[in-house]
Amino acid sequence: MSLLDVDGLVKEFGGLRALDDLSVSVESGELVGVMGPNGAGKTTFFNCVSGVVDPDGGRVTFDSDDVTGDAPESLAQAGMVRTFQLTRELETMTVRDNVRLAATDQPGERTIPALARTDAMEQRERAVRERADELIEAFELDHLADEYSSNLSGGQRKLLELARALMLDPALLLLDEPFAGVNPTLTNDIADRIRDLNDEGMT
Repeated sequence: MSLLDVDGLVKEFGGLRALDDLSVSVESGELVGVMGPNGAGKTTFFNCVSGVVDPDGGRVTFDSDDVTGDAPESLAQAGMVRTFQLTRELETMTVRDNVRLAATDQPGERTIPALARTDAMEQRERAVRERADELIEAFELDHLADEYSSNLSGGQRKLLELARALMLDPALLLLDEPFAGVNPTLTNDIADRIRDLNDEGMT
């Protein structure tokens, strides 16, 4: 079975049918693009697949499980991660902290482990720091690591959002308009990063 199967997806907004019996399958390791003019329903499709909005009909199957209507956080934990057309970085935090914050299973976020400061918690925090620094360097944001994300250009924010998504180690990465509002130089850079990720096995 495909990693992602979308069967007969329907979504309506009032009298407008944004998605009309849409079906698509994505195999593990594929690089697939969704194309269409503004208003064609691309973001609505992503929103329905990733749990941001519930479809009015159809089914979404991810890794053999029916995940139709599941919450985005549940899907992210299962390995389906998406970015947004408009980036959603935390502007009053640094680039480094934005990336670190995306990591799951951080014991220090819970009161008792944070107070206890166990060896396991410190090991996990060290792993998060190292992985975040690896991604920041891989996306050539290391010279901006201590900058507030509000100071980044549109293209740099796209790279930051991609790095944050990868902190979740996804099986399926959905990129909504990854080149929107990005200058040609950074567009090529982002495209190269996407191809590199796919060459490494990312779907």
